Amino acid sequence: MKSIKTKSAIVHFNDSVYSELNAYIKANNPSKIFVLVDTNTHDACLPKFLSKVDSGEVVIEVMEMPEGEDHKTIDICTGVWEAMSEYNADRKSLMINLGGGVVTDLGGFVASTYMRGIDYINVPTSLLAMVDASVGGKTGVDLGNLKNQIGVISEGSMVLIDTSFLETLPHNHMISGYAEMLKHGLIYDKSYWNMLVNFENLEASALDNMIYDSVVIKNNIVTEDPTEKGLRKVLNFGHTLGHAIESYFLGNGDKIPLLHGEAIAIGMLLEAYISTKTIGLSTEEFKEIEKGILKTFSKIEINENDQKAIIDLLKYDKKNSHGKINFVLLEAIGKPKIDCEANNDLIIEAFEYYNK
Repeated sequence: MKSIKTKSAIVHFNDSVYSELNAYIKANNPSKIFVLVDTNTHDACLPKFLSKVDSGEVVIEVMEMPEGEDHKTIDICTGVWEAMSEYNADRKSLMINLGGGVVTDLGGFVASTYMRGIDYINVPTSLLAMVDASVGGKTGVDLGNLKNQIGVISEGSMVLIDTSFLETLPHNHMISGYAEMLKHGLIYDKSYWNMLVNFENLEASALDNMIYDSVVIKNNIVTEDPTEKGLRKVLNFGHTLGHAIESYFLGNGDKIPLLHGEAIAIGMLLEAYISTKTIGLSTEEFKEIEKGILKTFSKIEINENDQKAIIDLLKYDKKNSHGKINFVLLEAIGKPKIDCEANNDLIIEAFEYYNK
């Protein structure tokens, strides 16, 4: 697969990944290499990765963090910063983030802020991270249960996508990443959406071309608007309500936490419904979206008390401005509209539709 040039990095795929990484190390001669993993990727991915890396005389230090969204915190960052300092990391050190979206988000933030910024490379190992979290330079951590409230936009030097790592993923994590791919179709390319919803084999070996297409779509959007002043906001379709749902289920001990893609799938369905009531998404296309999402994602019970709490969390959404909650909605599949508003009554109506 041909490598993809982003604004300040290059995304390499499969066969070229390790030769490009080794060439980068040789050319840049970092003082030390730090590899950040979580408890899952330490066992499932790190041995293969290290076996492929030729660091020459450069020392590699492995740092391990707990897995899961609830550990994407500033406290974990502090632990990583302190470990790097103890191992004498300097401004010529290189950080490699080997993991899913939690590792690439947190590791990118750590690298972007340590000594005001060191080089880093993302090696995404989950489908979600390959198609979304590792590309575009968004880094950061959660503030309590609020998603990605602290962070910077700072792109790494390279992204290395080795899709063989997907063979280590549980099926529900594959489905979680698939939600972001569906989003790319809904906001950008109806033919891509049609291909995805008619795809029957969510196996690692069959996904290479679609992963590539998703990276191209995201890169096209981010290249035009790297700091999210306008067009890049379309990538947040499904995320206004989806992030609030994810935060609520993560912070409520009575609920089973949802994976990111599971929450975003609900958010996309709700926001598509709102689109039919506000900006003219056709009933036909809405039903198509509903069928496409529910084909893969099971419905989750969201009762009246849940709805009120989720709506209350919307005030923390990063797209908000001047006290207004801003949504990305759909005029049609492939035709998003940013900075839309919806009142609470309509949001509750969307939840009621979803529950029925």
